[in-house]
Formats: sequence, structure tokens, C-alpha cells
Amino acid sequence: MRVLSAWFVNKYKDKIMNIHPSLLPAFAGGMDKDVHQEVLNSGVKVTGCTLHFVDESVDGGPIIMQKEVNINKNETVDSLKAKVQKAEQEIILKAIDLFAKGKIKVQGKEVIIK
Repeated sequence: MRVLSAWFVNKYKDKIMNIHPSLLPAFAGGMDKDVHQEVLNSGVKVTGCTLHFVDESVDGGPIIMQKEVNINKNETVDSLKAKVQKAEQEIILKAIDLFAKGKIKVQGKEVIIK
């Protein structure tokens, strides 16, 4: 888990994907259980995950896909992490397939899926 150099990001522009354990832009910048704890502390009822292209910012690149996850009343960091990771697995597999087929394009800060 690291921030990539601008040189590297620009060399592979719109080719590097990152999965983040929240519905960006909410809870950007954090990692792993810290994000899930922030989500629980905030009292929101829904969270999820975001797959996005990497740009020079942290968690700010064009969003490819998001998937929502409901938060239960007695949710823990570990139970929420497991639910979000399942959602992450689903969207990353779908997106990689679409990307390989040339069906994902970036126009400015917007992702178009054909």
C-alpha cells in the first residue's frame, strides 16, 4: 500500500486500478480496518467499495465501479471488512473482464462502460 510516483502513474495512465473499502469520495485516504472503523464511528447505514483508476491524488482517480453494502446494527470492524471484501471481489472481477474486452474508457474524470 503506497502512493505511486506521478511519473509512474502518468506512464500507465488509465491502466492502474485500485480498490478502496468505502464509497468514495467518503472515507478516502485510509486503509483496511481504519476505514471500516471510521465508517462505523460515523453512524452511516450503507458503505461499500470503490474501484477506480489511479491518478496523482490519493483515492481521487476516475471511479470505475462501486458496490454498496448495508451496515447491520451490531456490525463489527471484522464483519464489515468481510462483507466489503466480498463486494470488492465481485466488482474487480467484473471490471477486469470489461477492461480486457476494451469496454472501459476514461473521458476526463469520467469512466464510460460500454
